[in-house]
Amino acid sequence: MGRLFGTDGVRGVANTELTAEIAYRLGRAGAYVLTRGKQNAKLIVGKDTRISGDMLEAALLAGILSVGVDAVRVGVISTPGVAYLTRALQADAGVMISASHNPVADNGIKFFGGDGFKLLDQTEDEIESLLQGEDQMPRPIAGDIGRVAERLDGISLYADYLQTTVDNRFEGLKVVLDCGNGAAYQVAPQVFRQLGAEVVVVHAEPNGVNINVKCGSTYPEVVREAVLAHKADVGLSFDGDADRLIAVDEKGQLVDGDYIMAILGRSLKASGELAHDTVVTTVMSNVGFVKAAKEMGIQLVRTAVGDRYVMEAMRKGGYQLGGEQSGHIILLKHNTTGDGILSAVQLVNAMVAEAKPLSELRSVMQSFPQALVNVRVGSKDGWEQNKAIQQVIREVEAEMGDDGRVLVRPSGTEPLIRVMAEGPNEQTVQEYVDRIANVVRKELGK
Repeated sequence: MGRLFGTDGVRGVANTELTAEIAYRLGRAGAYVLTRGKQNAKLIVGKDTRISGDMLEAALLAGILSVGVDAVRVGVISTPGVAYLTRALQADAGVMISASHNPVADNGIKFFGGDGFKLLDQTEDEIESLLQGEDQMPRPIAGDIGRVAERLDGISLYADYLQTTVDNRFEGLKVVLDCGNGAAYQVAPQVFRQLGAEVVVVHAEPNGVNINVKCGSTYPEVVREAVLAHKADVGLSFDGDADRLIAVDEKGQLVDGDYIMAILGRSLKASGELAHDTVVTTVMSNVGFVKAAKEMGIQLVRTAVGDRYVMEAMRKGGYQLGGEQSGHIILLKHNTTGDGILSAVQLVNAMVAEAKPLSELRSVMQSFPQALVNVRVGSKDGWEQNKAIQQVIREVEAEMGDDGRVLVRPSGTEPLIRVMAEGPNEQTVQEYVDRIANVVRKELGK
């Protein structure tokens, strides 16, 4: 068996790569490691709307119970909902069955510790080591086998909590929610209706196979069309497990993670609640966000791509707000992972608090045109030491000056070198990217 845990739990095509047998063994090993033989230990178990969720949940539950640990089924709920309930119900750990924004054929299993945070690498390694070789974990009998309990009120507990994170009502606002036929389909409409908004819901009829299908946060044009058709004040679009948010304003303009961080960062700084006047983001954030942050007096900490790296930097530095351009926004005061619905509530709360439409709040930054070229190479090794590649990067950076930036990096999963540039002029940016990509192709291409 190769390494199972990736950058965000265990993922694969359900029933071939991520089988019921693997889910069972993960349930055993995860429950064993995360409860450490504690008496009356319990794990929270949630899932998104994928058809394979039932199969994997049944196997995962069997594994958890087989080592004498109780499980609490909370049904279909968002990934951040599981993180919250793990803490709120004082469970020893939580586990979510989801592949986020991936196609329906995929699924995944993601563990949280009792503190609601994703597991450290060493904990994942310990779990994985127990899957190698002979299974010597305990197999209690009779009354020592674990039991399953159901908490059908999990969604309501989570929805009620989200409402406590804001101090304004949303009466008078029309909100479009694209739930992506995923985990947000119940909780997101409940939260916004209870806060007083007029809610228009699209793609909230999951049938097991339509999750993320031409809807949700990876298809923002869908919520844009609904906002314009219904003359709504804002559109909010979630991915399959609702840990991402992409919004559009009342004019149909995109409000991605960079815009959201700029808006929330400005709001939190004005109220004195932005810890250390700092936002944590990745190297992929648009240069327009970087310039806007500087103008607002907000410091940025930049990390590698991936919300786990954002979270590491936030916890290490004691920061409150961080995220990615893709819509993973982390608000550590309120939850221990990226939370799309929480981010949506906070964004609309900022609109109400400032009595401004989202298009006006959005003007806090101007997104620069971006160009990206993926160059297929024989080997990703050595590009940083290649004199020709480094020379052309330096030339382009000198020509762009403070009005843009270049980012060249290898793909983490494919034999590709990604060349990205941003700047005020779209045509010029594309020319810069092509210029660098041509050198990379000449030096390292197959």
